[in-house]
Amino acid sequence: MAETILELRNLCKSFGALKATDDVSLDLRVGEIHALIGPNGAGKSTLIHQIAGTLTPDTGTIEFLGRPISQLGVAERARLGLGRSFQVSSLASEFSALRNVMLAVQSRQGSSFRFFKPVMRDRSLVEPAMAALARVGLKDRADIPAAELSHGERRQLEIAIALALGSRAFLLDEPMAGMGPEGSRQFTGFLDALRQEAPILLVEHDMDAVFALADRISVLVYGRIIASGTVEEIRHNPEVRRAYLGDPQ
Repeated sequence: MAETILELRNLCKSFGALKATDDVSLDLRVGEIHALIGPNGAGKSTLIHQIAGTLTPDTGTIEFLGRPISQLGVAERARLGLGRSFQVSSLASEFSALRNVMLAVQSRQGSSFRFFKPVMRDRSLVEPAMAALARVGLKDRADIPAAELSHGERRQLEIAIALALGSRAFLLDEPMAGMGPEGSRQFTGFLDALRQEAPILLVEHDMDAVFALADRISVLVYGRIIASGTVEEIRHNPEVRRAYLGDPQ
């Protein structure tokens, strides 16, 4: 069995009487894409927030690279290598793709942020930033402002930033939201290759993409995992078909 990178055990989170996360346990292993699916309001984004550190679980544990991280903040988790792409892009839109990634390189190096012109000639920043852009297929778009990139390219840029920060695993929350069929197809191919860089916990509603990409799928309904397994196991699970995929019978 592949090495476990991220492990959740018996995670619970309530908002008043609402159990948004109800005794959730799952893991993410080296080289895989583990998809988390479920209807709107199932608690998927709430779970991602807890893993990323923007929400604190009421009970349960989160381990990353064998280390408990439930008490760590967002920045500390990112420094350990937990990368996240958001449903709403948070890039510096006026900066070029290259400058966005260079800021991540600066942060990882621990150097102060420098916005004056000579920074663009600093090879210690430019070279690793260009390498990250090349790894996500954006080398030829390095000088384009983030605001002028396509939706899919902005997602790729977010991942380049995560790579520049040294991410060892990715949390991707609906990365294909807003993409058309062609954009989704291209991004599916990109994610398929990305798993070789770091494993991915993927929240996504595009079921064609999920079934094409996922090594394992966990189904979340009303805050509880009702099934986990391979694509074929999930496709043919009667409870999943009733609760989410739709039972043709």
